[in-house]
Amino acid sequence: MLRAVLALILSLVLASALPAQEAAPPVDRAATGGAPTLADILARQEAQKVDDSARRQAIGDPANAAPITAPLGTLGGASDPDLWRALRFNEANVTSTARNPAATVLIQDGGMTWLEFRRGPLARYGAWLLGGTLVALALFYLIRGRIRIDGEKTGRRVLRFTSFERFGHWLLAGSFLLLGVTGLITLFGRTVIIPALGKEAFAPLALASKWIHNNVAWAFMLGLAIVILAWTFQNLPNRHDLKWLAVGGGLFSKGVHPPAKKFNAGQKLIFWGVVVLGLSISVSGLSLLFPFEMPLFAKTFGVLNDLGAPGWVGLDPLPTQLTAQEEMQLAQAWHGIVAFVFLAMILAHIYLGSIGMEGAFDAMGSGEVEEQWAREHHSLWLDEVKAREAEAPKAAHPAE
Repeated sequence: MLRAVLALILSLVLASALPAQEAAPPVDRAATGGAPTLADILARQEAQKVDDSARRQAIGDPANAAPITAPLGTLGGASDPDLWRALRFNEANVTSTARNPAATVLIQDGGMTWLEFRRGPLARYGAWLLGGTLVALALFYLIRGRIRIDGEKTGRRVLRFTSFERFGHWLLAGSFLLLGVTGLITLFGRTVIIPALGKEAFAPLALASKWIHNNVAWAFMLGLAIVILAWTFQNLPNRHDLKWLAVGGGLFSKGVHPPAKKFNAGQKLIFWGVVVLGLSISVSGLSLLFPFEMPLFAKTFGVLNDLGAPGWVGLDPLPTQLTAQEEMQLAQAWHGIVAFVFLAMILAHIYLGSIGMEGAFDAMGSGEVEEQWAREHHSLWLDEVKAREAEAPKAAHPAE
């Protein structure tokens, strides 16, 4: 069940489809009294659906228990295999003194599927995505070089971002980088760090990473809220964005400077990417911070089933009844997928905001930018600033 869910998530992210499972041909179980046959075992190995109705019914019956005075009477009416089958098919009457949603789940094989996904496709494709992004940025730098200020610098500075805006940006950026590094340490610890440093060195590193990841998450969510409140209105699309996109923002050609307001189309794409991915990773992160208290996927799968989304990639309808453990495994898997996409996008943002473009870092460093830089990259915004400055003296009243 969980395997199909993870297959859908991975297929949507990587744009790949998985074939639907085939039904196994009918098998004559008369000779085994309904027990599994070799044909059943072979069919399961080929991921085919197997008729397990006989196993579902063979879970014992307390009414058949021998009297207490009879031989083996204390064993009741169910053998150990009967009990395990009842547990396997969720037919056992299990009670627990612990009162939490996961307490009565004794066995769930989805954990192995989650583990295989985490250390297999998630780690492999995530590493390729980050590595590919770094290689692409390096090639872009070698071919295009640093994007310089073409015109003559004026020596005049223009206030671009206030202290509050810069605080929100750096709170979000700093916390995200800490979360990204500690998340990568957690994911690649066993396969990369332990072989390189040893278990003794990795143990305190893993403990510190877990503490930092869990607590810095709150700073990330606060920074995200500040950024959304400060910049949403200025990042709404306008007609100038189409002109900017048509020439690639001038990133690939020297001397090309399309008009833009305070945020150009490229920055708007980054902003909305941060909002969507940031909110998604925050919600899944909260689900992980408060285990079993914020189930996210069962209801979501119901909506996707109603839309017919699984059929788009050749899968059966998604399960809408999930154990607490399955909810957590899916939350962790989705958290990791979004994190890798988020990291790749931010790497490109960091490049353009630092070594990739002359004068860009000043906007978030001191908050002021060279006037010629503003004229080349945000000419419409600079015109608005100049207009406000020109109107300021007219609105002032002479002292009496």
